[in-house]
Amino acid sequence: MAEREDNKAEENENPDTGSAGDQGEGDEKQQEGGKPKLRLSPKKLAIAAVSLLVLLGGGGYFMWDKLPFAGSSDGSNVAANPKVYYTLPEMVVNLSSQDKRAQYLKLKVSLEAKNQKVIDALNPIMPRILDMFQLYLRELRSSDLEGSAGIYRLKEELLRRINMELHPHRISRVLFNEIIIQ
Repeated sequence: MAEREDNKAEENENPDTGSAGDQGEGDEKQQEGGKPKLRLSPKKLAIAAVSLLVLLGGGGYFMWDKLPFAGSSDGSNVAANPKVYYTLPEMVVNLSSQDKRAQYLKLKVSLEAKNQKVIDALNPIMPRILDMFQLYLRELRSSDLEGSAGIYRLKEELLRRINMELHPHRISRVLFNEIIIQ
């Protein structure tokens, strides 16, 4: 009986081992293996989560203008980096078909560049670009151009081909002014 009283006295004196009365107050508890287990109260967990959100939100707010897809809040980004456009001559091509029925594609395209240097680099190689576009367009079938997915693929393919020829310069976008399939 004396041993039991001595053990209870040691438990009350030892601050490392928690008793049932102070579970919610302490952050560390002893596990069975003797290693401390970190336990956060719901209040402390909520404070940590709010602090993390505030830090991430504040950092995101200050970094927003530096992201490539985000515009400047004061509009200075648009004025500092005006886009330059170049309109290609109208193209009319005979589409590929298996039933010998003639189908034509009429296409007006504009190219978007980040500055005038890109357009200046485009002018000397324009005959090669037009030839490459004509050859590619003649291989298309009318079914290749159906729906918005077909038009999107056409834009992406034309952009890829023009940027291969124009390297190291780059065209940002291919814009369709007119597209007619007859």
